[in-house]
Amino acid sequence: MKVVVIGGGAIGVSAASWLLRDGHEVTILDPDPIAEGASFGNAGCLNPSSVVPMSMPGNLPKIPGWLLDPLGPLSIRWRYLPQITPWLIRFLQAGTPARVRDQSAALRGLLHDSVELTMELARNAGAQDLIRRQGHLVVYRSQQAFDGDAMGWQLRRDAGIAFTVLHQEELRQLEPSLSRDYRIGVFFPDNGHTTNPNRLINAMAEAFQRDGGTILRAKATGFAFDGETFCGVQSSHGVIGAEAAVVAAGAYSKALASQLGDTLPLDTERGYHVVIQAPEATPRLPIMDAEGKFVATPMEAGLRLAGTVEFAGLTANPDWRRADKLLTLGGRLFPALSPQYGDQRLTRWMGRRPSMPDSLPVIGLSDRSNRIAYAFGHGHIGLAASARTGLLVSELLGGRTPSVPITAFSPRRFRHGDR
Repeated sequence: MKVVVIGGGAIGVSAASWLLRDGHEVTILDPDPIAEGASFGNAGCLNPSSVVPMSMPGNLPKIPGWLLDPLGPLSIRWRYLPQITPWLIRFLQAGTPARVRDQSAALRGLLHDSVELTMELARNAGAQDLIRRQGHLVVYRSQQAFDGDAMGWQLRRDAGIAFTVLHQEELRQLEPSLSRDYRIGVFFPDNGHTTNPNRLINAMAEAFQRDGGTILRAKATGFAFDGETFCGVQSSHGVIGAEAAVVAAGAYSKALASQLGDTLPLDTERGYHVVIQAPEATPRLPIMDAEGKFVATPMEAGLRLAGTVEFAGLTANPDWRRADKLLTLGGRLFPALSPQYGDQRLTRWMGRRPSMPDSLPVIGLSDRSNRIAYAFGHGHIGLAASARTGLLVSELLGGRTPSVPITAFSPRRFRHGDR
């Protein structure tokens, strides 16, 4: 079967790789180089522990403080507020205790073997050296802040996630470079990360081509049908004939899904990173500041500080002050860091996380054709969920029973007024 995968990020490359293994003739279609979107600059985490939805009970009172804090984790460009308001309402509605528990269970199925499954694709690409399994640390400045996340910790216990709570001196033994302002932390021994997400996905793409796949630099613009039968993807290079397709175009997937009859509340959480080359302090494992909502990850290029959320749409220019604030927050996490703004060791980046208001991606078949699969909207778990998502896509298009339950990810879940 000829399959066109729209999107050359972590999700698209993974889906294409699994489909190729199934014996299909597969083409990846993307106007940009492989892994140049959100897959380029993420925090590199492969965390089975990421089973806590973004919208949680009690979030609403925190939002004004986040917005007013110059170093806060959330920013909304006010001219974009009318467009993002329906998404934000759905986001808050998703944060009820019952819905959060269901969302967490669904995420557990998607993420439980993220390190092992990603490693399988990495080994095929000869890139297993880019994956580490050294654990992950989440840190808090106070017991009160830790206690405020009690439901999140219970969700992880319910999901069978292993973790150990550490207090101040134990934190210092695990990570001596950490500021003494952090009083409590949680260590996840089974989490992993990659030291270069862009190079990892590019290695997988090169293996995909080595094994017979095709990569075409072109933009998908729509779909071709012969009556009710799907027959190709319309693109800037003309119609590419195909018997099946995968929409894995990240934040740009919404318009394509709409052409197929699926109106989905996809938006983009713009995230930033700053990388410090030759930093004065480098942790041995990724560390998340739970209150600052950012992650410090040791990578090949240096120490990457990544995170925060900005709502401004797809086309607005980056606000590089968001990246600069990460540098300030990083200095609080590691007091030995000393780079100043404008330091030649610094590089900055902005990317667009494709996000759904209920923290669950869209994985399933389109309304128009059972030969077109969706795989987008992963928000903060795109890299971690990419290998399993790609496998699920290959199972769906191959007519096989999905290896984990996917009802919660259905594109049809938003047809009810409260979703």
